Amino acid sequence: MFHEGGSGVKKQINRSTDLINNSFSSTVINQQLLGDLKLLIESSKARLAQTANVVLVSLYWNVGKRIKAEILGNERAQYGREIVSALGRQLTEEYGAGFSEKSLWHMIRFAEVYPDEKIVSALRRELSWTHFKEIIYIDDPLKRDFYAEMCRIERWSTRTLHAKIQSMLYERTALSKKSEKLIQQELATLREEDRMTPDLVFRDPYFLDFLGLSDSFSERDLEAAILRELERFLLELGTDFTFVARQKRITIDNEDYYLDLLFYHRSMRRLVAIELKLGKFQAQDKGQMELYLRWLDKYEKREGEESPLGLILCAGKTAEHVELLQLETRGIRVAEYLTELPPRPLLEAKLHEAIRLAREQIAAREVPGLEGAK
Repeated sequence: MFHEGGSGVKKQINRSTDLINNSFSSTVINQQLLGDLKLLIESSKARLAQTANVVLVSLYWNVGKRIKAEILGNERAQYGREIVSALGRQLTEEYGAGFSEKSLWHMIRFAEVYPDEKIVSALRRELSWTHFKEIIYIDDPLKRDFYAEMCRIERWSTRTLHAKIQSMLYERTALSKKSEKLIQQELATLREEDRMTPDLVFRDPYFLDFLGLSDSFSERDLEAAILRELERFLLELGTDFTFVARQKRITIDNEDYYLDLLFYHRSMRRLVAIELKLGKFQAQDKGQMELYLRWLDKYEKREGEESPLGLILCAGKTAEHVELLQLETRGIRVAEYLTELPPRPLLEAKLHEAIRLAREQIAAREVPGLEGAK
C-alpha cells in the first residue's frame, strides 16, 4: 500500500513510547527525563504527520495535473471518462482505494482549480487533503481563496471548515461586499503578509442561535448567555479573538460608563469593544461607541497596538443610517445578530441581495453621476 512506509515508522515510534513507559514502571524514575523523552517522541510524530501530508498533497496535485494533460489532449469527453476509469481500476489494485476512479477525479479537479504549484506549496503545510476536497468544489474563485487562506491562517479543522462554509461565512464578511478588485487585493495581502484586516474579521449577521434564548430577553440576558457559551461565541467571532472583560468600567469626569464586552484580536493587534443592543441601531449608538473607543485608545492601548475598533451588535439596522454616519471611518462596525436562523434558502437570498446592493453602491461612487441617474 502507498502509506505502508509511513505507518511502519509511526508503529515504531508508538512501540518506543510503550517501551519507555513499561521499562520504568517498576523503578523510581526522573519524571523530568520521562517528560522530555515523551515530548521528543510526540513532536517527532507531529512532524512526521505534517511531512506525510505535504508529500501526499503534492502527489495528488501532480497526479491530477498529469491525467488532466492527457485528457486535454483528446477532444472526446468519453475518452476522459474511460481513461480515468481504467486508471482507477489499475491503481486501486496496486495502491489501494486512495487511487480509485472517484479519488482521481478529485485530483483532477484539484489541479484544475489550483494550476499554480506555488499556491499549493504555500497551503499544503496547513491544509490536509480533506481540507482541499472541501474547498476545490467551491465554484467562485474569490470565495475559494477566502476559505483556503482563512483556513491556513486560523488553522481550522476540516469539521470547522465545513461548518464555516455551511454558515456562509464568506457572504457574511464585509469583504464579500467589496469590488472584485479590492477582494483580490485583500486576499493577496493575506496570502503574502499573513495580515488580517477588519473586512476579513467582521461579519454581518452573526449567528447566535446556540445561545438558546427565549423570545423575550434583556441585554443582560444576552450578555450572560454569551459568557456561558463563550467558546462557541469566540468560534463565531473568529479564532484570533481573546476575551478581556465584561462590563468594563470607563470613568470620565467622575462619571462611570460600562462597556458590555471587551476582546483583543491577536492578528490585528487591536482591542475590540462590543456593545449589545436589543433593538435597531440608533444614531446615538455611534456617539456612545466613539466615546468608549477614544477612552480605550488613550488609557488601554499598549505600545505596538493599533487603535481599538468597535462592534455594535443589534437586532436590526438600516443601510442608509449606517452609510450616512460613515461609521467605518471611525473604526466602528454595525452588525445584526440572529438568535434564530431562518431557512437556508431565505438566508442565502438575503445575503446575496445585500452583497448585490453593496457592490452597486460602490460602483455608483466610482462612476460620477451614476447614482443620481438611477
